[in-house]
Amino acid sequence: MKFESPPWVEIDTVMFDMDGTLLDLHFDNFFWRDLVPEIYAKNKSISKEEALAMITENYKQVEGTLNWYSVDYWSHQLEIDIPELKLSVAKQIAVRPNVELFLSKLKNINKQLLLVTNAHPKTLQIKMQHARIFDYFDRIVSSHSLNLAKENHGFFKRLQSVETYNPKRTILFDDSLAVLRQAKIESLKYLWGIKKPDSQQEELVCGEFPLVDDFEQCFPTLNNGL
Repeated sequence: MKFESPPWVEIDTVMFDMDGTLLDLHFDNFFWRDLVPEIYAKNKSISKEEALAMITENYKQVEGTLNWYSVDYWSHQLEIDIPELKLSVAKQIAVRPNVELFLSKLKNINKQLLLVTNAHPKTLQIKMQHARIFDYFDRIVSSHSLNLAKENHGFFKRLQSVETYNPKRTILFDDSLAVLRQAKIESLKYLWGIKKPDSQQEELVCGEFPLVDDFEQCFPTLNNGL
């Protein structure tokens, strides 16, 4: 799909996902696919390969639900203090290119900025302590507060119960195709994906939505209606 900068004059509300959209997903992939299996293997006296296979199977059983994103759930399931482990490597949390400048430009043209994430509140708190981008947002919403994951039916309607927005004048940036597809079902008009959520993995190939490589591509200018 050809990339064209958003028509900012037609947009009032800008929704952002967090992990893989504003923050490099490499941190989370490293944490869940490498570090957690390593610790679990040591605790259970098994190989890291065995640990990864067992944990991956557990992941699959709850994928797409709030438990998938819950550090409390995984702390219980794996008998590992997940928040404490995240804190131990939190210095590796990285903001994607030009995110802060993009947020600043959007605030300067009076857009309503919403962070809407599936991250558990404890994870969100850790990220907020280590990435200096969160003061730009008018509201930060964890899907756990709504008891529904973003990719689940009715999420965006439920979101309107805590934050008013017009779907026809809203843009969503999210690295999850499942979330973008659900947003489309619920009539959000402008939907943008992320080309490379994890800076150290392959680019996403998708013909459904325009994909952002660098947020500089989306900067508001006189050429896109301002």
